[in-house]
Amino acid sequence: MFDFEQSIAENAAGKVLICAHRGVSGGNIPCNTAAAFSAALAQGADMIELDVTKTLDGEYFVFHPGKEHAHLGSRRLLSAMTAKSAARLRYVNQDNDKTQFGLDRLCDVLDQLRGKCYINVDKFWTDIPGISREIRRAGVEKQVVVKTALKEQYLRPLKECAADFMFMPIVRDEDTVTDLLVRQGINCIGAEVLFEKEDAPVASPAYIEAMHKKGMLLFVNAIVYNYKAVLSAGHNDDISVSGSPEQGWGWLLRQGFDIIQTDWCGMLKAYMRGAYSA
Repeated sequence: MFDFEQSIAENAAGKVLICAHRGVSGGNIPCNTAAAFSAALAQGADMIELDVTKTLDGEYFVFHPGKEHAHLGSRRLLSAMTAKSAARLRYVNQDNDKTQFGLDRLCDVLDQLRGKCYINVDKFWTDIPGISREIRRAGVEKQVVVKTALKEQYLRPLKECAADFMFMPIVRDEDTVTDLLVRQGINCIGAEVLFEKEDAPVASPAYIEAMHKKGMLLFVNAIVYNYKAVLSAGHNDDISVSGSPEQGWGWLLRQGFDIIQTDWCGMLKAYMRGAYSA
């Protein structure tokens, strides 16, 4: 259990945090559900990543926008539905059969996770003022890490509504912004780094060491949401769980990254403890 009165850097000192991508799903348990988040906590997740979508009438649900057809069997977007209609939907499982699981409201999930782990809120940029209000209403400001791309249309409302929230910009290949964000009064705690090649500046030992000296953390992705989108120079979950964990998770750990986002939370935890070798 973390002491959320301390900084995330203090809580992460001497360890690597595991971030469960949309919780832990599989079998009949869909991602981005309360059940998936419970599974992630049971498997040792330190942080849970979740997505937020807003309905036509302004209700916030935990769901990845644009995935309605794949995850709900619906061709209508949640953004075009009322909350009442959205609440009637049921997830489908990996065999495309309907499950007993419906959509969870953001407020309920924040209540579920209060005091238990860090919460990485994705799609925060889709409605920074509204999602910020939900986070404050739930009283989880000190647990939540938010992120956006580096666009003025996102940074302006961030400064106005959530400058105190822990923030990580999404940085590709080279970081030219974290120091600037700190000077602007944003609570920048590090960066989520994306890189296609091992020699990218954001993957270099010199950059990682420099960030650590400033008390900054580096969030890296082992997930594969599309095999054509290379997020961490190919050092990913697919390689790790299918025979080469040293080339996947092992490389990310040896580089010195602080937070690893994965779809295989339990296996990564076991690997880090030395209990797993493919």
